[in-house]
Amino acid sequence: MTRWTMIADLRRCVGCQTCTASCKHTNDTPPMIQWRKVLDIETGEYPDVQRTFMPVGCMHCADPPCMEVCPSTATRQRPDGIVTIDYDICIGCSYCMVACPYQARHKLEKPLFAFGDPTPNEQLRNDPARLGVAQKCTFCSDRVDYGLENGLTPGIHPDATPACVNSCIADALHFGDIEDPKSNVSTLLAENESFRMHEELETKPSFYYLYENKA
Repeated sequence: MTRWTMIADLRRCVGCQTCTASCKHTNDTPPMIQWRKVLDIETGEYPDVQRTFMPVGCMHCADPPCMEVCPSTATRQRPDGIVTIDYDICIGCSYCMVACPYQARHKLEKPLFAFGDPTPNEQLRNDPARLGVAQKCTFCSDRVDYGLENGLTPGIHPDATPACVNSCIADALHFGDIEDPKSNVSTLLAENESFRMHEELETKPSFYYLYENKA
């Protein structure tokens, strides 16, 4: 069984926000809504201060609390672990937004454009189906599905890989099948120390963070 997983190497992320920009361009999210964002975390005390940049978004949990509270079954989980939202069924109750411990879900009630009036590109790509309903990162499931249909490997071939991973200038983001012991993500997790956000909640996120080499 396949389970798609994303990895962020905190030693390599430089906080450039290219993944954020790439996600917004690919998914045409409106201003103020970011499916992929990067936290800027400062730790320590002067003069021993460090900054850590931490990409975050939907964690595509194996046990997603957002799905458990959804009264309309709009939030679902694919066999490969990707958590989806059916905009046609979503009633906009926002229960999932409250239940998500990662603040990864958003809702927009009316169209919002960068410069007031929509640009030609915004007119072309604006999706009214996303108004009044929950929206979030999809792990670029359309790209994953396209790749599989055409014999490509997600995480290896760019056309089958999430846009944020493709755009990362520091090679900090990785994507692959964690159930395949020979995959890129399985190899990285075997060679490095890692953690998942809010593991104590037992949501089993499909997003891992690397911070140190095991050797």
